[in-house]
Order: sequence, then C-alpha cells, then structure tokens
Amino acid sequence: MVKKILIGIGAIVVILLAVIATRPSIYHVDRSITITAPADVVFAQVVDFKNFGAWSPWDKLDPNMKKTFDGPERAVGASYTWVGNDEVGEGQMTITELRENEFVGQKLEFIKPFASVAESSFTLVAERENTTLTWAMDGKNDFLGKAFGLMMDMDKMIGADFEKGLASLKTIAEADAQQRKAAEEAARAQADAAAAALEAAPSDTTAAAGATAPAEMAAPAATGNP
Repeated sequence: MVKKILIGIGAIVVILLAVIATRPSIYHVDRSITITAPADVVFAQVVDFKNFGAWSPWDKLDPNMKKTFDGPERAVGASYTWVGNDEVGEGQMTITELRENEFVGQKLEFIKPFASVAESSFTLVAERENTTLTWAMDGKNDFLGKAFGLMMDMDKMIGADFEKGLASLKTIAEADAQQRKAAEEAARAQADAAAAALEAAPSDTTAAAGATAPAEMAAPAATGNP
C-alpha cells in the first residue's frame, strides 16, 4: 500500500515537472495610456529616475525605501538602485537606450527576493496635443519562474501595477502640461502688452510736442513788443 502511494506521488511529481518544463520560456507584459500632454512633458517623467517616486506603483509599498542614483542624469548609463521591504525587494534599473521624446530602454535587475533580469521600456507616440505611452517588460522564465507562472499570471500581476503607475503618471504629466500652458499664455500676454505700449509711445510723444509748440512760438512775440 505504501509502495503504491509512493509510486503515485512520484508519478504526480514527474507530471508536474513535465508541465512546468513546457511552460513558456519568455514573457512579455505591456500596458498603454493616452495622456493629454506634449511628448517632452511625458518623456521627462520616464527618463529621470528621480521622478519615479511620484508615480511608481512600487514606491508606495515602502515609503522608507532606500534609493541611490548614479551615473549621468537623463542619459544612457543612469541607474537607480533600491532596497526596501519584502514587498519591493532589492534591485537596480539602468538606462540602456534613449531616443529623445520617443523611447527609453532599461535593464531591470532584481536581486531580492529572487534574482532575475528583464528588459523594460517606455515608448512614446505623439499626436497633436496627446501622447500615447506604452510601458513594457520582457524577460526569460527559468524553471522557478515557470513554476511560479502556474500559480500566478505574470501579465495580470505586473500589468495591474503598470496600469496603476500609468494612471498616476498621466495625472502628473497633464498637470505639468497645464501649468506650462498657463505660464506660456501669461508670458505671451505680457509680451503683447509691452508691444502695444511701445506702439502707443511715439504718438503720445508727438502729441506732447505739438501741445508745447504754440507756447514756444508765442514767447518771442510777447517779448518783441516793448
């Protein structure tokens, strides 16, 4: 009886291992959102690691997370290292590719709670006053990752975080765009007012000169009669 039980358990283990082995060896997750803001405003949020804390879904899981920024800012080679609680773990992001206002490619290295490497990216497509931003992640599944995939859908798990982050980024970028638009309109109005004042100034001077001319002409005549 015990032998049969052990054989049955062994068969289940073999089947499980076979199922895990047939799981996809790569994964891809992406989410997109349309933002009412120019591409350069949106780009500023995804190219500068120091802006991540305002919209990243993971920063909110550990307010006391330790962050380190290295390398040139907003350029290939810039890196962001984090060390946090069990929910955010430990890892590093490094910018590997940039196209101004169009694309940011990153190498994403997880150290804890488990080691893995992935590629993440932000792709921007501008159209009139809107910018469509796509956040994507690509990686490889080792045996442990394949086993994890049996219990948790990577697309749903990571995709849900992407959706939260993009929604927060949209709010921030649109607010920045509105502030910039208001500042530009105020500067334009001030410039128009200054230009109008300059145009009016010559006519005022001419009028003043004309008003004083009769008095200047009358003075000699008055002094000429004893």
